[in-house]
Amino acid sequence: MGKAWKVRGMWVAMIGCAATVVLAGCSTNREAAESMEKDGIIVDRLANAERYVGMHPRFEKAFAFLRRGDLAELAEGRHEIEGDRLFCLISNGVGRRRDEAPLEAHRKYIDIQYVMAGTDEMGWKPTAACRIVDVSYDPEKDIAFFGDAPQTWTAVPAGSFAIFFPSDAHAPLVGSGRIHKAVLKIAVE
Repeated sequence: MGKAWKVRGMWVAMIGCAATVVLAGCSTNREAAESMEKDGIIVDRLANAERYVGMHPRFEKAFAFLRRGDLAELAEGRHEIEGDRLFCLISNGVGRRRDEAPLEAHRKYIDIQYVMAGTDEMGWKPTAACRIVDVSYDPEKDIAFFGDAPQTWTAVPAGSFAIFFPSDAHAPLVGSGRIHKAVLKIAVE
């Protein structure tokens, strides 16, 4: 598993830089690129998803699911793709304030959080840097909650996604108005 995470780190550095350029409107702002690499969050448009399929064997199938023509019509709740190895959670609700969104982290799953409508301002902090455990890790639910403040906040608009690995604590569903999104859960192993 160590080798896989070293490869992931290399990809994060390369992709983070590429995603910064895409999101900055093809800017070559070196500070923005360095910030994206340091922050470790991957955010991009679904149109650019092919850049990320090599990061995990199930990413290609996950992104294909997000391209479904009927994705926005799917009912809220869980949708099976590949059993417990790959599934989708659809939500459609009112966003919350930053102080109402605790950092969460998973161990068994990678999240690809795709925003279909609205803007989800997602908080991020390295899981290893989280010090205030509000709810200890629950292996049944694959989640832990932290009382730490996010290190960064990133606005993820409709048509865009964020990828969170177990090393990424994240605070989703922050914003004004409704946020309609699909969260793909991809088993790490």
